[in-house]
Amino acid sequence: MSTFATQDGTQIYFKDWGTGKPVLFSHGWPLDADMWEYQMEYLSSRGYRTIAFDRRGFGRSDQPWTGNNYDTFADDIAGLINHLDLQEVTLVGFSMGGGDVSRYIARHGSKRVAGLVLLGAVTPLLGKKPDYPQGVDSAVFDDIKASLLKDRAQFIADFSTPFYGLNQGQKVSDGVLAQTLNIALLASLKATVDCVTAFSETDFRPDMAKIDVPTLVIHGDADQVVPFETTGKVAASLIKGAELKVYPGAPHGFAATHAQTLNEDLLAFLSR
Repeated sequence: MSTFATQDGTQIYFKDWGTGKPVLFSHGWPLDADMWEYQMEYLSSRGYRTIAFDRRGFGRSDQPWTGNNYDTFADDIAGLINHLDLQEVTLVGFSMGGGDVSRYIARHGSKRVAGLVLLGAVTPLLGKKPDYPQGVDSAVFDDIKASLLKDRAQFIADFSTPFYGLNQGQKVSDGVLAQTLNIALLASLKATVDCVTAFSETDFRPDMAKIDVPTLVIHGDADQVVPFETTGKVAASLIKGAELKVYPGAPHGFAATHAQTLNEDLLAFLSR
């Protein structure tokens, strides 16, 4: 397997397909790099080099007890970019992955970055805070963590319904549901729980002001997991010059339910 060692010695798995201008994908919770296989195949077949990694604690990467926070995730991305000596890379982050690619730019700068794409991302802030009362109440995340610690497998199986919008008329195959559960169960229980805290409590509002590359924000307006009105819509307004695309009726997991539309939008953004 292709891996590299982070600053604290954690081995991070990545896949690296094709040749050309690089595109680096950061996955959502509780998934891994395999969520991107259709986007990677599509873009690499059209002249791009696509790279996706398993976040620490997930997939085929190591499962350290500590480090499940966004500064460390951003540093891990910096390590991968340096390891592969990527230049003019477009960063694509889905859901919690939108946080780490944004934090990468805020923490490490955009010298190596050509563009940013935020897909159903938790930026600028998912959870409620005193100065962000429109965020999701902390009790929701407390319940998620308690459910994970009680019966992670069943929670993830049930989570697929709102994730893919199955209760709103969207359809995915039984195979996709099985793959989702299988991927999620590869992760460390500790990382799975810790990341709920990370993506619900981390405030990316200061990061948004530091993004100085062309940015595309895509969000489904029927997202039941990361509400559009308080995340994607706000992020697009805070990032200078950002383009916002709203997928009508799309759920959180639109990389699967709206894969072809997403592929074409990514290609159009990269082709500019």
